[in-house]
This record gives sequence, structure tokens and C-alpha cells, in this order.
Amino acid sequence: MPDDPFVLFHQWWDELSSASADVLPEWFERNAMTLSTSGEEGSVKSRVVLLKAVDTGFCFFTNYDSSKGEQLSKNPKAALQFFWPCFERQVRIEGIVSKTSAEFSDQYFQARPRSSQLGAIASPQSKVIDATYDLQHKVEELEKAYDGKIIPRPSNWGGYRLSPTTIEFWQGRPSRLHDRFRYVRESSVDPWSIDRLAP
Repeated sequence: MPDDPFVLFHQWWDELSSASADVLPEWFERNAMTLSTSGEEGSVKSRVVLLKAVDTGFCFFTNYDSSKGEQLSKNPKAALQFFWPCFERQVRIEGIVSKTSAEFSDQYFQARPRSSQLGAIASPQSKVIDATYDLQHKVEELEKAYDGKIIPRPSNWGGYRLSPTTIEFWQGRPSRLHDRFRYVRESSVDPWSIDRLAP
């Protein structure tokens, strides 16, 4: 096992990238991950988000006013899970989430398809909307308003980075005696300790 779990994560990620089409089905998204968050009162919510960058942590983007954004503002502790059944692999990550820089969010927002930019502005994510609220009409209005113009990133939309304190790698085996290795550290300046866990 490498001393740094990011080395192993990138190795597994690259193996997925180079897998042939007959191994990975067309619908498979390797960057899909389950994000679990909890509020102050202890309620837990999970949803699938997309990994968009790996640097010192794992980055994703969303509406800051969404359900996940509201929970993260109250409790920045969160968990991520990748499940890659074609390789019988799973990666579980726990850590602290913080917003990325405005510059990082701007860069990603401008790289998105124009329709996705408009959708981010038009949708009050996670909020109850009236049956008469026409999202498509709202997008069309915005399309006209920004015709020929750069669409600015809305201030309530941007990136989050989960900085891990725990990363567990699970490799399935036919015998059900799966391999599980857990990396743990207290802070980003501490070395990682490695434990093998019973399946």
C-alpha cells in the first residue's frame, strides 16, 4: 500500500479510465459519488453528485442554497462514497468540507455548457416550487437576456472541497473475504496511518 492514499485513488481512477468499452457499460459514470451530509439536529441526507477535481481534496459543485449547502453550512463534516461494481471496488471518504475559491468556481462555471450555466441560475435547487413555475420558460428568458454575453456565475453557486481525514479502499473477492484498507490522519499536516480491516 502506498503511504499516500491519493496515490492509490489515482491508480484506481486511471484503471477505470483505461478500461475497455466491454468492461464499462455505456451508462457508467466513474465520477459519480454519493455525498452524505447532516444538519445540526442530526438528520442525514445522501445524494449522488459528480467529482470534478482531485487536488488536496475531492471537489464538486452545487447551489449553496440547496439542501446539501444548508447542511454543510451548519455541519461541515461529510462523507463520500464511490462504488465501481465492474471492478468490485469501493472507496469511502470522510472529512471536512469547505467552499473552493471564487476563482476556482468561476473557472469551472465558465467551462460548463451554456445550457448548464442557465439552468444553475434558473433553478432554486431543493426549494418547493409552485406547479405553475415554468423552469423551461425561465431558462428561455435568461437565454434572451444573456444573448451574445458571458453568463456570470451566480454568487450562490460554486464549488466545495472535501478534505479527507479518512479514506477506506475496499476490493471485493469471490470468497467474500474482501480486502479493506483504511487511511486515517487528524489534519492535512499529519502523516497517514494505515489499518487493515476485517471484511
